[in-house]
Amino acid sequence: MNDSIIELKNVKLTLPSQAGPVNILRGIDLSVARGQTAGLVGPSGSGKSTLLMVLAGLERPSEGSVRVAGEDLTALNEDGLARFRRAHVGIVFQSFHLIPTMTALENVAIPLEFAGRTDAFARAEVELKLVGLGHRLTHYPGQLSGGEQQRVGIARAVVNKPTLLLADEPTGNLDPELSNEIMTLFRQFNEVGTTVMIATHDVELLKRMNKRVLGLVQGKLVHDGVLW
Repeated sequence: MNDSIIELKNVKLTLPSQAGPVNILRGIDLSVARGQTAGLVGPSGSGKSTLLMVLAGLERPSEGSVRVAGEDLTALNEDGLARFRRAHVGIVFQSFHLIPTMTALENVAIPLEFAGRTDAFARAEVELKLVGLGHRLTHYPGQLSGGEQQRVGIARAVVNKPTLLLADEPTGNLDPELSNEIMTLFRQFNEVGTTVMIATHDVELLKRMNKRVLGLVQGKLVHDGVLW
């Protein structure tokens, strides 16, 4: 039985530009086991965010095979990709992407409402309490600190109990203390079986987690190991 949740083979992504084709990903081969944590590091423009979007089915590769949680993403249409994300993927963004006119509780309940869950708000409340925001349920994003907004974003990403949690620079807007708290949350989700992939510029945070580090440079995977 294949224990991999991510299987990429020769994944390439080329996008057009006024100056000509731009090669974003240049032949990525990658396997990630279920329940693993992997950190994705590299300079700006190396393709980290794009690779996460490919894994989430939000960006289609130009070439290659993308299999996540047993699904061949290249064979799915847009409706199929939406169902795949709803069933398997949670995404945490650096810029939070919360809806400013909705409370923390409403923001977290959105994925459950889309899935037709009648207990959406009850489950959203449980998740917010788990990330330490039980006292902020009715607050709007503008009333929350950066760290609190990121916790709301994390609660929203995991409320559907995803198989795979993708985080794109989740601590980029936070101070070191808050960054450590956010990484602790990711570690806790990983400990209950969620596969976690984090794109970050902060290698030290990943080293403290003592997990797998993937180095990406100019769209190529140049490092795969525990430490640099």
